[in-house]
Parts: sequence; structure tokens; C-alpha cells
Amino acid sequence: MKRAILILLLAEMGCAPDSPSSGRTVFVNSCASCHGVTGRGDGPLAAELEVKPADLTKIAARRDGLWPMVEVMSIIDGYHRRTLPREKMPVFGDLAEGRLVPFDAGDGRLTPTPVTLIALANYLELIQDPKATGTYP
Repeated sequence: MKRAILILLLAEMGCAPDSPSSGRTVFVNSCASCHGVTGRGDGPLAAELEVKPADLTKIAARRDGLWPMVEVMSIIDGYHRRTLPREKMPVFGDLAEGRLVPFDAGDGRLTPTPVTLIALANYLELIQDPKATGTYP
């Protein structure tokens, strides 16, 4: 139910699949050069990097099939940047800017969160292979 409400909210706020704020668009513009268009860590810059970009399609698989929404958002926005092996990933400050929407991080409280960050994390969940069997905050 929460996911359906969030999707409706995002669509209403201009985050439909073809809008510039959509998760796929954000991914292609901000992440694909390193992680590749499919998110498998094989982008055009990957070979030049000291630390190989992660295969983003296996995030849930590395967590016993669960999708870690808040953890993913924290990695993207740089909050957990000190956590290895992600210290080399650039911080995308612009993903933390723009329109804010209420987001429940699992504690029952709605926190103003950038719609672009939520859209990108939702897109990453969609490309999981195999698909996530559940979520946790």
C-alpha cells in the first residue's frame, strides 16, 4: 500500500517514467558511465577506475533477497560514504536537492526526502536480478 501511494505521489509530482526526474533517467545521467546502462558495473569508465563499480543488479541478492531501500539511498547521497568499499564513489549532491516528498524510512515518521533520490532507489530496485523478495528499511 505504501509503495502504491509513493508511486502515485511521484507520478503526480512529475516523476513519470519519461520525465527528467524519473529514476531511469537519473541513473543513465548520473550512474551509467561507471555502473553501465544495465547497472552491472561495466560502464565505459569502469576499466579506468581503481575500484571496480558494483553490480547494482545484485544488491538484493547480496542481502538474502531483501531490498535495503534506506541503505541504498544513504549510499547514493553520500551519508554512508565512509563504509568500504564505497569510499571512491563520487557524491552526487544534486540528487539531494530539489523537490522534497514525505518518505517513511521504516520508523513510521514521514521525513522530507528528495524525490529524485527516491526515484533512483526505486529504479535500482526494479533492475534487481533476481527480483527482491521483500524489503527492509
